[in-house]
Amino acid sequence: MKYSSDVEAAEAMKIAYEKIRSEIGKVIVGQDDVVKKLLTAIFCQGHCLLVGVPGLAKTLLIQTIASSLDLKFNRIQFTPDLMPSDILGSETLDQNRNFKFIRGPIFANIILADEINRTPPKTQSALLEAMQEYSVTIAGAKHSLDRPFFVLATQNPIEQEGTYPLPEAQLDRFMFMIQLDYPSYAEEVSIVKSTTSDNKYQVKEVITAEEIMDFQHLVRRVPVTDHVIEYAVKLVHKTRPTSTHAVKDTNDYLEWGAGPRASQALILAAKCNALLSGKYSPDIEDIKAVALPVLRHRIIRNFKAEAEGISVDDIIARLV
Repeated sequence: MKYSSDVEAAEAMKIAYEKIRSEIGKVIVGQDDVVKKLLTAIFCQGHCLLVGVPGLAKTLLIQTIASSLDLKFNRIQFTPDLMPSDILGSETLDQNRNFKFIRGPIFANIILADEINRTPPKTQSALLEAMQEYSVTIAGAKHSLDRPFFVLATQNPIEQEGTYPLPEAQLDRFMFMIQLDYPSYAEEVSIVKSTTSDNKYQVKEVITAEEIMDFQHLVRRVPVTDHVIEYAVKLVHKTRPTSTHAVKDTNDYLEWGAGPRASQALILAAKCNALLSGKYSPDIEDIKAVALPVLRHRIIRNFKAEAEGISVDDIIARLV
């Protein structure tokens, strides 16, 4: 650790965060909250799923973030005919007829899994071990991935034909599900002006892999009071219809609740949110700030909620 104290490291992390946001702002107009959530996931060593209609710059945003970090970046376009070996790599015979492992695109620091719901579950599951264990197993041999390692996936919510919804076990591996909305009128005017001119914006690398890992360890060292942890765990328990903490909305509208990974993600994300806000310990407001992206892909509505048009976000807002 190159910082003399955690306070100094926290200040450096906030400065690095502002620099990254400044670089991203050269290319991406608006989407400030989305950028903050993505960087929060990276500093927490988490994976992200971005959901939005076509044209909202999901892919460009991830590529721009990757450009501002001194990390190896690979993009994988998911298609119905993609095979697990196309992602992980495979063993082939070399010229001496010996088996040799050829690394797939998963061997990078940042993986952009573009349109992840366009490929069958067999191929989607190729990411499971990588996301959880930071390694892949090929022909019985385990291969470790470089650290830091993040999967940033995109998904189109309106095209359902020819898509394969992600299984719950895989969704649970994503720390955040971030929903992108349409830009405001003023933002869209700026987007059209900047993208229809001949100007080219160069994004500079402002942070190294070593610094990212230092900040990841720093986030985990942030102290949290018991009442904040208890609030986070109670909030997750509120999403479970079978829990003693379940409220009326839970029993009326939810089929299934979030698991323990949600509690862990809430606390980690709240720690990082506190640091990025200039605080040295998270409070309940930090938990509330990250509750939506942490919980929205981990709870399942029942038929009554769907029939009454009550969204997952509505339910989470009531529980918070």
